[in-house]
Amino acid sequence: MKHSRRNFIKTSAALSSFVFLPASVFGRGNNISPNNRLNIAAIGAGGRGNSDLSNLESENIVALCDVDWQSAEKSFIKYPNAKRYKDYREMLDKEKSLDAVLIATPDHTHAVATMAAIERGLNVYCEKPLTYSVQEARLVANAAHQAGVATQMGNQGHAMESIRLLCEWIWDGAIGDVYEVHAWTPHPVWPQGMIRRPDETPPIPDTLNWDLWLGPAKYRPYHPAYLNMLWRGWLDFGTGGLGDMGCHIFDHIVWSLKLGAPESVEGSHSHYVEEVTWDIPPNTEGYPRASMVTFKFPARDGLSPVKLYWYDGGLMPPRPDELEDGRKMGDKYGGAIYVGTKGKIMTGSHGADGARIIPEKAMMAYTQPAKSIERSPGHHLEWIDACKDGKPALSNFD
Repeated sequence: MKHSRRNFIKTSAALSSFVFLPASVFGRGNNISPNNRLNIAAIGAGGRGNSDLSNLESENIVALCDVDWQSAEKSFIKYPNAKRYKDYREMLDKEKSLDAVLIATPDHTHAVATMAAIERGLNVYCEKPLTYSVQEARLVANAAHQAGVATQMGNQGHAMESIRLLCEWIWDGAIGDVYEVHAWTPHPVWPQGMIRRPDETPPIPDTLNWDLWLGPAKYRPYHPAYLNMLWRGWLDFGTGGLGDMGCHIFDHIVWSLKLGAPESVEGSHSHYVEEVTWDIPPNTEGYPRASMVTFKFPARDGLSPVKLYWYDGGLMPPRPDELEDGRKMGDKYGGAIYVGTKGKIMTGSHGADGARIIPEKAMMAYTQPAKSIERSPGHHLEWIDACKDGKPALSNFD
C-alpha cells in the first residue's frame, strides 16, 4: 500500500483543519427524517461486525464490505440484498444513498476507514478501540466534530444501567473521596510477546485480499498468525490487552471520577523470551504477555488526586480484606476496585457490571440516591437516534 500510517497521520492532521463540511451539505446526518430508515453499510462484516449488524436491523443494511469474504459469509447470507465489496473506498464511492457506516475492522484500519466515511459526510459507528493511537483518535474526533456527523464508539457497557448506578454512588459519596483504583483483565487470551515474525510464507487464501487487510501498516508476507483475533497481539495491527479491554474497564472509571488526561504514566512488563538465554533480542513485533501501568491524575472539579493501577495478562491487585471468602474478584473479563476514604467498591468489566460496595453488609446498609443520569435506550439505538434527530450519542467521538 502506498500510504503508511505515518503518512496518514500527517495528511489527516492537515486535512482535518479545513476540508470537512457539515453533513447537511451532503443531505445527510441531522437532516434525516426521524421517520426514515437509515441506509447503512458495514466495513468489516465478519466477526464483531456481524454482531453489530444484528443490532442495526431496524434500518436498511444496503452494503457489506470485507477484505475476507469467508469471514463475512454469515453476514452475506443474512443480508442477501446488500451489495458486496472488498475495498471500502470503492463502496463509499459507489453507494451514493448511504447515510451511515459501521466500522468493525482490526484496530490498525479504524482511523483510515472512519476518516474516509467522515470525509463523505457519513455518520459513523466505530468499534473499540476508536483508533490504533491517541493521535489518530484526536484527528478522527476533530474531523467528526467539524463535519457534524453522528458518531458512536462500540464500548457497549456505556449504555448499561450498572455504569450509571456506579457514577451515582460515587457522586453521592458512598465510599467517600476516591483516591485509588485498581483495574485488571486476564487478556491477552491470544499469543502475545512475539519477538519475530513467522518465517513461513504460505499461500494467501483465495477469499482474502491481503494488501487491503494490511491497509496503512507496513507490508509483510501473509501468514495466518495475523488473522482473526491474533492480530491484537502484534504491534503493527492491534493494541494488546490494554487496548482491547481498557476501553470497557476504564470507561466507568473515567466517567465516575471525571478524569481527563493523566499527569504521568509509568509502566512495567514481562520479559520477551523465546528460549532460555541471556541473549534476548529487543522486541519489535508484539506486545508483552503481561504488564502493569500506573496513571496519576491531578485533583479536578473538587475531587481528590487519583492513582489508577492497571494489570493485564493474568496479573491482579491484592485481594481486598473487605471481600468475603469464596467471592470472586470481578468477572471473566476483568474488573476494578475503587478505594475511597470511607470504603471500597468492586465491579466487573463491561459497564461496571456487578458493581457492589464491599463487604456486602455495607452495600445492604447503603441508601441509594435518586437516579440523576439519563438512561440509555440501547447502545446502538443511541447512535441510530443521533443520526436521525441530531442529539449526540453518549459514547460519541468527542
